[in-house]
Amino acid sequence: MKMQINGKAVESYSGEFFYIINPATGELIDQVPKGTEYDVEIAVEAASSAFNCWASTSPQQRARILYTAAGIVRQRKDELAILLTREQGKPFAESKNEIEGFANVLEYYCGLASSFHGDFIPVPQNGYSFTIKKPLGVCAAIIPWNMPALIMAWKISPALITGNTLVLKPASNTPLTNLTLASILSEAGLPPGVINIVTGPGEVVGESLVKSPQVKKISFTGEARTGKRVAELAAGGMKRVTLELGGSDPMIVCDDANLETAVSGALRGRFYNCGQTCTAVKRLFVFESVAEGFIKKLEASIRNLKVGNGLHENIDMGPLNNCRQWEYIKELVADVEEKDEGRIVAGGRVPEGSAYSRGYFFEPTLVVDVQRESRLLKEEVFGPVLPVVQVKNLEEAIEEANNTCYGLGASIWTKNIDRVRTGCEQLNAGIIWINQHLKVAPEVPFGGAGESGIGKENGPDALSEYLDLKALMLKI
Repeated sequence: MKMQINGKAVESYSGEFFYIINPATGELIDQVPKGTEYDVEIAVEAASSAFNCWASTSPQQRARILYTAAGIVRQRKDELAILLTREQGKPFAESKNEIEGFANVLEYYCGLASSFHGDFIPVPQNGYSFTIKKPLGVCAAIIPWNMPALIMAWKISPALITGNTLVLKPASNTPLTNLTLASILSEAGLPPGVINIVTGPGEVVGESLVKSPQVKKISFTGEARTGKRVAELAAGGMKRVTLELGGSDPMIVCDDANLETAVSGALRGRFYNCGQTCTAVKRLFVFESVAEGFIKKLEASIRNLKVGNGLHENIDMGPLNNCRQWEYIKELVADVEEKDEGRIVAGGRVPEGSAYSRGYFFEPTLVVDVQRESRLLKEEVFGPVLPVVQVKNLEEAIEEANNTCYGLGASIWTKNIDRVRTGCEQLNAGIIWINQHLKVAPEVPFGGAGESGIGKENGPDALSEYLDLKALMLKI
């Protein structure tokens, strides 16, 4: 695989490469160029040259192209899911679900193709007023490695359907699925230059994109520190930004919750994608009165999870995606043990055996009696470790849940409508689930507060992030 600029595969001018490694086996899968500032310039210029033609294409024709691409993706979903599992590590079933999610998002925005239009505003004292909505121009998207296909769809779909062109920088360790999906878009009829992909290091390719005077809008998903850097650079050019910067999502289990359902929700909410999801359950608060029974059920379920190569059958959880994350999780768990800040009741180790010897595997881990000063509660833990804290009541749970700089998602598990209302009003989060966690449909606006970022993705609200609103005043 190579970078794609102006609809063609190209080598980087640097002559250097990133090596893509299967995180389950250590196998070399492929290599992609380390892009340079010059590569970014070429890609941005290609997007700029394609803009006028694409912007003048009717929204209905844009939708036809994206819809065709979604159909091809569905036809090739098994092939794409295998590729995604090989470079990202997640189980095949999760990869297949993500590829289907890519197609779902494209199709959803195809359905909105006729919805973004201006309005007539009566102002009798001054004649007539109209508004029109125009695409911004060249946009840039920077995406992470945890959900590369789905997050690609979240960014390209509203950008392209509204008539913008785009340069995308994938994560350096998971670019292959993105490159293949871009090829499918070209196959479906997307004109050359409308979408371009430049692979390379964030400090070079990412910064060059954000700094480019031709780029009018940046959508970034990643860690908060990098997001702040993006915002700082974008401010110099007064560029629009959407920043999705992760979170430390709380899950609150009340004493009237269906414990079986809550255990199932916690299991999926924490260990889906090996815990490497922005909206994963990262802190679990359970009422003291039901804690013992809940924890026993959860511990038993966690012990039954099967860890292994995502391409093997009946695997519940694959490896962490990269060595950096693997070392971080090992260090974090060791830190909890050394400081006696919690009690590990399941997992907590690198699994033994030859099947795990070359991959970044870590056992799904449950930690109880977690102390408030523990890093498990203060940091965004991007991995398969679930800390549990017992609380007396909903008031204490909400206070603990809000004790973070993040505000992405949260869930409350209860049958009591008053508790639902209280949680929705008082929890600091951009999305709140009731008796469920993690799932985000294309129709639902997604974004957080605080250090979880600014702006919204998904839903019709995302369209406004890519449109310029002009007001016209007419008097005859």
